[in-house]
Amino acid sequence: MPELPEVEALRDFLQGAATRRVIDNIGIVAINALKTADPPIDAAVGATVTGASRWGKFLGLDMSTSGGAEPDLYLIIHFARSGWLQWNEHVSDRPLRMSTRNPLAARVTFTDGAGFTVTEHGSKKSLAIYLVRSPEDVPGIAELGPDALGISREDFERAINSNHQSKNLLTDQRRMAGIGNAYSDEILWEARLSPAKLGSSLTDTERETLFNAVNTTLGDATERVRTARPATLKAEKRQGMNVHGRFGQACPRCGDTIAQVSFADSDYQYCPTCQTKGKRLSDRRMDRMLK
Repeated sequence: MPELPEVEALRDFLQGAATRRVIDNIGIVAINALKTADPPIDAAVGATVTGASRWGKFLGLDMSTSGGAEPDLYLIIHFARSGWLQWNEHVSDRPLRMSTRNPLAARVTFTDGAGFTVTEHGSKKSLAIYLVRSPEDVPGIAELGPDALGISREDFERAINSNHQSKNLLTDQRRMAGIGNAYSDEILWEARLSPAKLGSSLTDTERETLFNAVNTTLGDATERVRTARPATLKAEKRQGMNVHGRFGQACPRCGDTIAQVSFADSDYQYCPTCQTKGKRLSDRRMDRMLK
């Protein structure tokens, strides 16, 4: 799933690549991905791109239908778990065909022939596309907490002041926006904290350490991928991971074997030595297999 650093990099890229270009067509292939009907998708045709925006893990193309500097229309994308954006200076003009098996979800073309496609692989389709007059018209954006990149200590304290597990608090978009499964693993590893530890049980020192880990991990990751093109962002993300996605490998800090907790459609990784005092967290899927 693209998270805050990757979506911020996509925003930077579109800010430079798409600004001042004029929309020629927005073709929707995955009809279920389009979550809005008013304004209709054709309302964007002829609009001039004024910039790009990010709200948590939402990416937006800001557009003006009057040709002015202020946007009055927004094309907003949430990539969900397996969505992505691919830029091309010469977009194919082949007719679009709707298909549940087609990874192509949408195609945006500018009048000069450049543009981008939005894809989503896999059988579970959750990618969402909105055309709105205001970002607040997107329910997920209206409910977002403060952005996790550069979050203040006051906002952070409010976000973790709960009886929920630290892992869940970091990924709850209503508490702080932009952190997903991968970077929450990285943040907790950096802070040497168990994913299962309750926010309300964190000591003052642990809260300070976790706050610093949020800012350091996200800040470093964002700077690392900021200049990457969309085609290389996924690889850049994987290469920057210390623990996430590295189940069974050696922890780069202590050398212990990275462990994993699995759920029905996701999993997370942690280092027992660094984060849980050597204890293995309960993995229900693995426990059932061993019975």
